[in-house]
Amino acid sequence: MLSDAKRKELATKLYDINAFKFGDFKMKVGINSPVYFDLRVIVSHPDVMDTLADMLQEFIVDNKLNTSGTHLCGVPYTALPVATLISIKANKPMLIRRKEQKKYGTKKLVEGKFDAGDKCLIIEDVVTSGSSILETVDDLRSEGLVVTDAIVVVDREQGGAQNTEERGVRMHSLFTLSYLMQVMLETKRVEESTVKAVAKYIEACQIRSDGSFVKNGTTVVNELSRTRMSFEARADLAKCPLAKDLLKLMAAKKTTLCLAADVTNSEDILNLADAVGPYICLLKTHCDIVSDFSEQFVRSLQSLARQHNFLLMEDRKFADIGNTVAQQYAGGLHRIADWADLVTVHALPGQGILKGLKSAIHAERPLASRGVFLLAEMSTEGALTDEKYSSATMKIATEMDTDFVAGIVCQSKDLVAPPGLLQLTPGVKLEEGVDGLGQLYDSPERVVKERGADICVVGRGILSSKTPSETARIYRDRLWEAYQERIGAEEKNGAGN
Repeated sequence: MLSDAKRKELATKLYDINAFKFGDFKMKVGINSPVYFDLRVIVSHPDVMDTLADMLQEFIVDNKLNTSGTHLCGVPYTALPVATLISIKANKPMLIRRKEQKKYGTKKLVEGKFDAGDKCLIIEDVVTSGSSILETVDDLRSEGLVVTDAIVVVDREQGGAQNTEERGVRMHSLFTLSYLMQVMLETKRVEESTVKAVAKYIEACQIRSDGSFVKNGTTVVNELSRTRMSFEARADLAKCPLAKDLLKLMAAKKTTLCLAADVTNSEDILNLADAVGPYICLLKTHCDIVSDFSEQFVRSLQSLARQHNFLLMEDRKFADIGNTVAQQYAGGLHRIADWADLVTVHALPGQGILKGLKSAIHAERPLASRGVFLLAEMSTEGALTDEKYSSATMKIATEMDTDFVAGIVCQSKDLVAPPGLLQLTPGVKLEEGVDGLGQLYDSPERVVKERGADICVVGRGILSSKTPSETARIYRDRLWEAYQERIGAEEKNGAGN
């Protein structure tokens, strides 16, 4: 009998490898969901995949589905690797159902050796409405196979079990969404408010076999939407330790302001940092334009950061192969890894750039104290960061180095779904417009409420002021008020539905 301890251990592993995440996600069935499962990531974790296959095999036996002569069929495509492992471990023949019928050769829809009347057990990863299982059932039955049962890893409890039952298929789930949420709560991976929000969503949005929705009220409000949640609540869902710390800092200090200290003299930067320090959460530097950069300058900057409680971000925009960026990060004149809490990184070289940066971090500067912001979009006219590039950047941020990526540099509210990631948006000014070099500027209110920014970068709007401290305070207040209106207004709208 499969023990509950084993199930809980696997549940936490799936969360830790980012097989499920929280945010605002568009589902196949056409609705948005506050939780998303992506079990495709297990192929990069052979130990987890092996454990899952063992547990499913044991689960099949426990449910007395291990009858002789039964074939296995994984629903394409995510369940195929797991079904293959179970087939090998259990010494059971496997069938492959194609999503599209071949237009050449045998033109088969179902591959494998079988006879009409043979039984087939379906293996599926995640079920919402059950439509993918039923599509597979239809194709298998059209070939004369007998299908009465399906094993699934996760049942989202939104009607899938009932819908498949109506078509003569019993669904047996290793996990339900409710069970997973309770395990995450017990292991302190999420807060009770998150569990309640997901439970409310499940109850409010059920899906019938014809694909129509059964909703309580006219609108299903996602309480885990990034732009609706407070920074305190989002800190609990951050996978990157530094993102968690930064969200808590912003909430405690009541600021979303980042100063772009694009100044060429170290003394001027230190004077600025001291003057605006009480009003900012981040100080952003370009160390390679500082003409008199020195170790003493770095120590003084770090001292001011501790004094005024802000973090340091070096806007290096790393963009090379892993080996090169590791040297740029840790070595040279600037030794960025020694003092910068955060750095900006282009996603262009792929995941290797993050691996290179992480390789430069050692015991003296632990990974938990460092993080990166990936550039998905830029605020200049004619930027080549198109939708495809931005989506690929988000995939790296949400599926790969989740413990290292603190946030995304972008302009679009809808790009960043996970509430544990921060959206950093440059180009903020009290007066909107475009400068002579194509830099676009938006007002604090528009950047926060319409564009969805969590951290707003202001440079010349403060640097050119005769009173930087007072101007920083004005920016801080307007940005914070816009943030409060963003979460307050949307909460009121949600409560009225």
